[in-house]
Amino acid sequence: MENSKQSQGIGFFEKYLTVWVLLCMAAGILIGKFLPVVPDFLGRFEYAQVSIPIAILIWLMIFPMMLKVDFKSVKDVGKNPKGLFVTWVTNWLIKPFTMFAIASLFFFVVFKELIPVNLAKDYLAGAILLGAAPCTAMVFVWSHLTKGNPAYTVVQVATNDLIILIAFTPIVAFLLGIGGVSVPWDTLLLSVVLFVVIPLTAGIVTRTQLIERKGKDYFNNIFLPKWNNITVIGLLLTLIIIFSFQGKVILENPLHIVLIAVPLTIQTFLIFFIAYLASKLLKLPHDIAAPAGMIGASNFFELAVAVAIALFGAQSPVALATIVGVLTEVPVMLILVKIANKTRRWFPNAD
Repeated sequence: MENSKQSQGIGFFEKYLTVWVLLCMAAGILIGKFLPVVPDFLGRFEYAQVSIPIAILIWLMIFPMMLKVDFKSVKDVGKNPKGLFVTWVTNWLIKPFTMFAIASLFFFVVFKELIPVNLAKDYLAGAILLGAAPCTAMVFVWSHLTKGNPAYTVVQVATNDLIILIAFTPIVAFLLGIGGVSVPWDTLLLSVVLFVVIPLTAGIVTRTQLIERKGKDYFNNIFLPKWNNITVIGLLLTLIIIFSFQGKVILENPLHIVLIAVPLTIQTFLIFFIAYLASKLLKLPHDIAAPAGMIGASNFFELAVAVAIALFGAQSPVALATIVGVLTEVPVMLILVKIANKTRRWFPNAD
């Protein structure tokens, strides 16, 4: 399913994603400052506190990723389960809680004199949303760059998408409650339905129908490539809108972008090495160990951004914190790709 994507490696848009994010941040801030009529106009289109323009763009982000998930691959889980256990334990029993701990330490203790308590709570909420959403689509890129096993990566992604449907809502609600943030369950459940269940269902139906009618070759080599840049374009347009809403907060607190990035970066390295070294101890091959580390280290930031906007609004500092996750994602993950490739000899049958 990911043949066309993986054959290209990391695309032009993905490779320079941090640059595009910075440009969109600047564009959004300038629009918010000099053309405030634009965010005011867009802010009128809301339903149940969800921005309709942003919701449409988020669906454009998530739908192409869901097209790539082949749930038929789940039937092969039993053939080599150890790598999946590493992924599941790291992503769902460790990652959300280490994110909460690290973010709390920095926002409430280390940066106590730099971040007001109310903002610290909001930034913690954004970090929690990132920590509870392991990566899906971009894992195919990271897997390719580390010569990962593509079939096994599919199973890792497919099973994580299934777990997201069950575990994301209660974990987020629990950790937000500990962090002192009140979240209505109905809103959280609605956001998961809107931004996971609906696009996932649409992806499965589209994938199944097209493969039945035109075959896998058409789907993989003609249809999927048409969507290659849609996710990133949708993300960048979303960022422009969000940052047009966020301009005032950012201009008043430019240092906060860096402060938010610090715990997110530390968390990324920590989770990668937990999964990667656990795979080494279990004597898993490198082509399973590397993707296992990548899927935990990176985040499903599209989902985190979507839920942050649905729960707290596009103008909330919570949404800002999830956007910083987008900003740090690509450069940090490329560093981890280099680390994984340079340590290939640690694993059996790496060549």
